[in-house]
Amino acid sequence: MKNKYSLVACMILLSFLLVCQGSSLTKDFYRHSCPQAADIIKNKTLQHVTANPVLPAKLLRMHFHDCFVRGCDGSVLLNSTANNTAEKDAIPNLTLFGFDVIDEIKDAIEAKCPKTVSCADILALAARDAVSAQFDKPMWEVLTGRRDGTVSKSSEALANIPGPNFNFTQLIQNFASKGLTLHDLVVLSGAHTIGIGHCNAFSNRLYNFTGKGDQDPSLNSTYAAFLKTKCKSLSDNTTRVEMDPGSSRTFDSDYYPNLLQKKGLFQSDAALLTQDQSTGIVEELVNQNKFFTEFAQSMKRMGAVDILTGSAGEIRIKCSIVN
Repeated sequence: MKNKYSLVACMILLSFLLVCQGSSLTKDFYRHSCPQAADIIKNKTLQHVTANPVLPAKLLRMHFHDCFVRGCDGSVLLNSTANNTAEKDAIPNLTLFGFDVIDEIKDAIEAKCPKTVSCADILALAARDAVSAQFDKPMWEVLTGRRDGTVSKSSEALANIPGPNFNFTQLIQNFASKGLTLHDLVVLSGAHTIGIGHCNAFSNRLYNFTGKGDQDPSLNSTYAAFLKTKCKSLSDNTTRVEMDPGSSRTFDSDYYPNLLQKKGLFQSDAALLTQDQSTGIVEELVNQNKFFTEFAQSMKRMGAVDILTGSAGEIRIKCSIVN
């Protein structure tokens, strides 16, 4: 019991520190230095979403992966060099998509406002605008003023990005280390309402859950049978499956009723039902209005994780390389 209260206390302290740090971000940071920035980012993003409807899930995931490694500093956008393997080339990031979109937006911004708008802010805004495209209104507020990091290491991506096979303890510790709470964990997991998962990220649940050729008993048997028609073996590392069957391109709260039916695709999804408090949050978020409200708040908190502001970092001219 003592350890449980200690963990809660640490999470509260980290959240407090995060809020203090995040307070240096402001609404419409570029109002005077680049008033066109928000419109350029939105218009370019919407053009790409129209051409590629899977882009919202891709940019949202990229934003998550950026913030969980060195904070929301655009480090996931940096290319590897002869002397360094960057985050984007780490195993969890090999399936990221949309770097060209961010680069195109950055080029358009640079043409109007050179050396002014950070790649980290562009990614945060583009992720929001892409997800919001289906609603014709912003789904969460993005405060701006982030600066870009100059370090990107694949080893840090491996150490910090939560894995699809994480259990509840690993998930809560991972989120707490970023100043995010249990509530944030359950809410942000709802991002799995859009996008796809690769078979190799969950096929052990179908074919070899405990190393004895068995199936994960926490997985809905009908759903497992369906997944086996898609993922034929443990060695399948190319087939992709919708994370939210039937509506993987629609941002909604369907993730939660699916989860309660034991149809969470990843072990990390199923883990949310292994603890009473998180299960209660899942049940609340079945209500779509509740989910949208809570998601907006959790995204704002995540977007402030370990940010660089003021004179820290830099404003990259190109998002893929340091100045």
